[in-house]
Amino acid sequence: MNMPDRFDEEAEMKNQPTRTIRHATDEKPPTGARSGWTRSRIRPIAFWATTFVIVFELTAGSVWNLLPIEWVEAQLRHLGYPHYFADVLAVWQAAAAIAIIAPRLPLIKEWAYAGAFFLWSSAVVSHLTVGDPPRTWGVPLVFGMCAIASWALRPADRRPTGTGLRRSRPADAGQDGAAPSQTRLRDWAVPIGLLVVLYAVSFLTLPAAEAMTRGWAVELGWIDE
Repeated sequence: MNMPDRFDEEAEMKNQPTRTIRHATDEKPPTGARSGWTRSRIRPIAFWATTFVIVFELTAGSVWNLLPIEWVEAQLRHLGYPHYFADVLAVWQAAAAIAIIAPRLPLIKEWAYAGAFFLWSSAVVSHLTVGDPPRTWGVPLVFGMCAIASWALRPADRRPTGTGLRRSRPADAGQDGAAPSQTRLRDWAVPIGLLVVLYAVSFLTLPAAEAMTRGWAVELGWIDE
């Protein structure tokens, strides 16, 4: 081998690591990894957003039905439901809100989601049956869709076992899918605090809500002005 060839090989070997590092740096992460990361971030956000909407509606609805406001009474008369139906709804709405926002309790959550969907879908059917305009049944339809979305997006620790819907489960989990250690008190702090805030907001905004909904009832012809 002559001297120029040797020098060329040495130069080639010196430049090779640099080109390798540059090539590795220029490589972009796989598309699947980016999309998986995006889904992992969007899913919990969508879950908590839809869950907040339905829990707020359930708490506000329980306050409106328990008192009840004139909008509720006019709507019950218009749809042909008895007055005591508002009390029944208030109790079950409060129970569903607690069950959905509480940690764990996956089986009870299933019943709460089913009850919430039955509530809003029944409202849609009731208004359609009497020929009400879309503004009356469109709102419960949106809440029903949010309930479905929250149920479908719920994380693994909120899914009951034995349904094929739970993606992961700790090896030492108990029968309800929860860890053998009991749910700590701090796990309930945020749900309880959120419920307190939502009920406080519902009570404080009740006068404004009653005035606004009374205007709706007048426009719909359910009560006289």
